[in-house]
Amino acid sequence: MSEGWKPVVYLVQPRNFAEITSNYSGLILDSALVNKDGHFSFSKVSLPTDPMLVQLCIQKTGNRFPNQLMDEDPLMANYMPVVVRKSEQLRFTAVAANFQASFELKNPAAENQALLQLRDIRHRSFEQEQSLLTGGDHSSESELMQVEDALLRTRKPLMDFADTTRSWWAALVATRWVSPASDYERVPEFLFRQCTRWSKEAPGQAMTTQLCALGNREKLPVLTGDPFPNTTLPMVQGDTILLYSLLGKQLTIVDLWASWCAPCRKENREVLEPLWKQYQRQGLQILGYSIDSSPAAWKAAIAKDGAIWPHASHLQGDDAPLLATLRISTIPANFILDAQGNVIAKNLHGEALRAFVKGHLER
Repeated sequence: MSEGWKPVVYLVQPRNFAEITSNYSGLILDSALVNKDGHFSFSKVSLPTDPMLVQLCIQKTGNRFPNQLMDEDPLMANYMPVVVRKSEQLRFTAVAANFQASFELKNPAAENQALLQLRDIRHRSFEQEQSLLTGGDHSSESELMQVEDALLRTRKPLMDFADTTRSWWAALVATRWVSPASDYERVPEFLFRQCTRWSKEAPGQAMTTQLCALGNREKLPVLTGDPFPNTTLPMVQGDTILLYSLLGKQLTIVDLWASWCAPCRKENREVLEPLWKQYQRQGLQILGYSIDSSPAAWKAAIAKDGAIWPHASHLQGDDAPLLATLRISTIPANFILDAQGNVIAKNLHGEALRAFVKGHLER
């Protein structure tokens, strides 16, 4: 035990996929008082024969919510997911002040070994994220893309684990840890892969069904490998054109932006404008689609940024029809298309976008 913590361990059951690692959710199955020597045991709960995912957690003194999961800093998280079953006794040790980080199981079975491995991956990723974000003014809009890039990079080890683990339970926890807020707009391909895999390997499971409700291809943003919708676009000159009539001979960057979006404007000036100058004659097309509502602000931004490639907008702000068609809500965003209009990459920015275009057009 550590000072400031209740000497009680709670056993919390997530009843569905959304409740896994979710704050203030889950059914309280049992609680146990920790003795002065640190020992305790659960006595009221009746476990099923089949394995079940639960979360062991502790709470700070004065906290009246037994299912509050403190997770802003994973190294200080107050809970640990484990798999339990009737035939197996679990013995664990932990330090209250950093419960998840210090959690150790004696002779863990395969499912719990996978969860411990996942815990370690998560903590290393978090430490990497913190090192990437050290220094700089991350409240500045011009640095938002660097922050998002760091977050996406630190999600990748969790996604790689979920894609390769043999444990369904650990894959579910990893998928929730990839986005505790259940926002998979930037990584829809990952969610679709998880649904596809576990529909085959764990069919009929309620949590697989719930995972696939989120990972439904028809509800996710347009995926890499999909054909980009050949929608009709109102252009800045006042005409209306089918998107496919604007495709480049080799590559097309469909860039979603707005005049008020500082990272978008920076990308216009520092990345897209130089790429356009260098590769336009080699088959590169750039198509800008703005979610502005003011035609004056939109046109002024195009002129100021030197963004002389084709531009379109419905001038309906956040209600932009193309965003609804693509099933996205966040900008900056981009889709990179081949000559046939198929999506071959998404949401590459800065140096990553420069490298991709160069590698595709100079190979």
